[in-house]
Amino acid sequence: MQRQYEDKTALAEKAKEKPATFGGDIDLDTFSPETREHPYQDDPSAFSDVEREQMLKAGIDLTGKNRAGTFVQKDLSVVHCNTSQEGMEILDINQAREKYGWLKDYWWKAVPVDMDKYTSRAELHQEHGYFIRSLPGTRSIYPIQACLYLGEDNLAQDVHNIIVAEEGSELHIITGCATAPHVKSGLHVGISEFYIKKNAKLTFTMIHNWAENLVVRPRSATIVEEGGLFLSNYICMQPVATLQMYPVTHLVGEGSTARYNSILIATPGSELDVGSRVLLKAKNTRAEIIARAITTGGKIIARGHIKGEAPGIKAHLECKGLILSDEGVIHAIPELEGYRQDVDLSHEAAVGKIAREEVEYLMARGLSEEKATATIVRGFLNVDIEGLPPELKGEMDKAVAISEESLL
Repeated sequence: MQRQYEDKTALAEKAKEKPATFGGDIDLDTFSPETREHPYQDDPSAFSDVEREQMLKAGIDLTGKNRAGTFVQKDLSVVHCNTSQEGMEILDINQAREKYGWLKDYWWKAVPVDMDKYTSRAELHQEHGYFIRSLPGTRSIYPIQACLYLGEDNLAQDVHNIIVAEEGSELHIITGCATAPHVKSGLHVGISEFYIKKNAKLTFTMIHNWAENLVVRPRSATIVEEGGLFLSNYICMQPVATLQMYPVTHLVGEGSTARYNSILIATPGSELDVGSRVLLKAKNTRAEIIARAITTGGKIIARGHIKGEAPGIKAHLECKGLILSDEGVIHAIPELEGYRQDVDLSHEAAVGKIAREEVEYLMARGLSEEKATATIVRGFLNVDIEGLPPELKGEMDKAVAISEESLL
């Protein structure tokens, strides 16, 4: 685990390195690191109709209905932050670090600061981000929502988020990333570190609604203690230039659990390199990684890695892909590692097209070919997520429905 990193010169050199991974070399200097400051908005209704609409597509409801709190960062400015439930905290990360000296023990603890050129850049150029915390024993009545919004074209947005679910608490979060309609290009680097304490539960649902030429590089890691549960849901169904993310969860406490669910659609010109890793390091831990991927002409690399290092563990990895265009590519990479005699690890992967007989079956019952195809795709994307609160299930269903309209 990486801690504070004081050698800024070394980090600057690291930030210049060429990435050895998917997406090719990204020249970070082509993106602007500065823009004007936006005014703080006490009243969410002060946001424009366009901004509210774009955020709503990413699951962010600025009316605050059925939400325990709201955080909005526009470009490099925190423009709104409030919480309405006692025992739930949401702050600008810079303010949180000033308020809580102990946050230094969480800063770059789960994610190594020198992992790659993007983490190094985030440390050198970090502009805000959010801090969300549920106090011990507190349970979410409604989810907290956080939005990272890009309103400036060709801007680099570097944020660092820390989320802490204290012992025995239950925390539900919707985070949405979106861009203004006129924004065509830009860079988003998001560092997120999650800490789930003993017998705590964290549900994190992320919905991406980016622009067609945006470069997106989230870097996330989670540490789960005894009896804790981390449930991560990720949806990306809109065009994006390149997206690369490989979050990892460390199950360090006995009886802890992690579940990842991803829904991915790659449109022509999009490149998605998305995966999840779970390292089961304690007795009787559980993990599940489920991915649904569709390409209509873009490229998807769907990764999954499960590593069992302790007795009594059980984990499953599943990736299913549909290719709806001859121009599309899906590359599934499942990995299992077992280091104990009694580990129980399994995986399932399948990539192909929609079966013609399924389409003809529905057409014989009165559906057009287009509606038959849409029905099959909708069923394919329907992932049954155990333990998902109704409010978050509703947001996921809405995000899928909005994306289906443009897809089909």
